[in-house]
Amino acid sequence: MQRQPLPEIESRILLAYALGVDHAYLIAHACDPLDDEAHARFDSLCRRRLAGVPVAYLTGIREFYGLPFSVAPAVLIPRPETELLVDLALERIPYDRVVRVLDLGTGSGCVALAIAKNCPLARVIATDVSAGSLAIARENAERLEIDLEFRQSDWYAGLGVERFDLIVANPPYVAAGDPHLAVGDLRFEPNTALTDGSDGLASIEAIVAGAPAHLAARGWLLFEHGYDQAAAARERLAAAGFDLIRSWRDLAGIERVSGGQLRNEFIGSDA
Repeated sequence: MQRQPLPEIESRILLAYALGVDHAYLIAHACDPLDDEAHARFDSLCRRRLAGVPVAYLTGIREFYGLPFSVAPAVLIPRPETELLVDLALERIPYDRVVRVLDLGTGSGCVALAIAKNCPLARVIATDVSAGSLAIARENAERLEIDLEFRQSDWYAGLGVERFDLIVANPPYVAAGDPHLAVGDLRFEPNTALTDGSDGLASIEAIVAGAPAHLAARGWLLFEHGYDQAAAARERLAAAGFDLIRSWRDLAGIERVSGGQLRNEFIGSDA
């Protein structure tokens, strides 16, 4: 049986990786034959991709916010729609003074590192409950030469009484049993980074409820969520003492990020 071909863009990415060259080289040497060793590497990559393994896990790299991030099956693959979370965070970080930023559930570190790269005065702390994820995030920070702090923590558990001017998060928000978990790239990504094992709102609720005890005066909370969770996110923000509550749409027109600013009377509350 003839093997189904890959999309051209995926074939090019995998060929460049197999040869250890960039895309400009491929264009300049488009007619060069492959030696047996290179052909075997490329064929193996194509077979694994046709079996469903994500391209990012095959090459070990995914670009996010203009930066190349190392990725592995221990972390979620950074996605373009999550760049909206970074955009919104950067809009709320002043460039002329030091602020404290917390990234909950950092995974590969892509959100925290993109913020730290673009805001040199920001003191960024990135947390994750997974030691494996933190190892990859630290590797990315060292390779990109971006300075920030990493801590192993289950949401706010390892932060004591520390407060931040901005909290961001891209938590697991897919409901358990959602059929999307069994198709495409999601089959190979860490399940705990995709779903909370419940209705998809459990992690969001924990993040929103714990934020008042860790935000400074008029601090902001911003988090990514599912396509149908914006209204529920806004309700929880209002109940926890936030105002200026809003949801923002990604480039596909989907309400992808919600957030708000903590009202002064709720500082230190665990509402």
